[in-house]
Amino acid sequence: MSARHPIISVTGSSGAGTTSVRNTFEQIFRREDVSAVYIEGDGFHAFDRDTMRAKMAEEPNLSHFAPRANLLPALEETFRRYSESGEGRTRSYAHDEVDAARLGVPMGKFTEWQDFSPGSDLLFYEGLHGCVVDNTIDLARYPDLKIGVVPVINLEWIQKLHRDRSIRGYSTEAVTDVILRRMPDYVQTICPQFSWTDINFQRVPMVDTSNPFIARWIPTADESMVVIRFRDPHGIDFSYLVSMIHDSFMSRANSIVIPGSKLDIAMQLILTPMIMQLVERKRRLG
Repeated sequence: MSARHPIISVTGSSGAGTTSVRNTFEQIFRREDVSAVYIEGDGFHAFDRDTMRAKMAEEPNLSHFAPRANLLPALEETFRRYSESGEGRTRSYAHDEVDAARLGVPMGKFTEWQDFSPGSDLLFYEGLHGCVVDNTIDLARYPDLKIGVVPVINLEWIQKLHRDRSIRGYSTEAVTDVILRRMPDYVQTICPQFSWTDINFQRVPMVDTSNPFIARWIPTADESMVVIRFRDPHGIDFSYLVSMIHDSFMSRANSIVIPGSKLDIAMQLILTPMIMQLVERKRRLG
């Protein structure tokens, strides 16, 4: 953690919805005139697409969830360096043709490493591994605000299936193979991170998702509820949140449940003061 150079980490598995959460953060940053530098976790994968396919042919259980398929020491060094000096570097990965055109690199490849722009208020990370802690890595020690995005697993799979088929052009069989391949690393690497997060947002569908592999539509926000869990509920004004978010209620002493359609306003109410506290503390220190 760093008062002068704060870090926000949003962690969730593939298809969890971290990109939507990033969009809400970006809205807050624009409205509050906060200058952020961004890291995408995919930029810290160890291999480009062709190399990863060759590695998986040699090692059938390898997945992007696995620490060994990612440059986690480099990510930890980036967190450490930013927390100390506000400096660091990152790169981007071209998932599809749109990314390739925007980034100027072939699909499935990385851009060159680039240094952060100077003078930022904070660092924002979004990806798979923002809170990994094991015998060699402790990424959870650096972020000042750690967010988990964790839909129930059938919903997560539905979202991944629809995204990878419609946007990235994969077949259902190919996406299903990826899900199966990733399961051990999902259990061993992804899930433990949500014990380190400060706030978890878990979307729960109110419709039948028993067989996600034949679902024709992603359950809408109106067909969902969201459980928001605070690791430390001290200082959270639950009565204010319940009064401001219609049809919300507390389910535990550290949790509030809201309608799925109210997620954006809930995030605005919860996160804006937390972000501004980090930024104002930084600006006071100069």
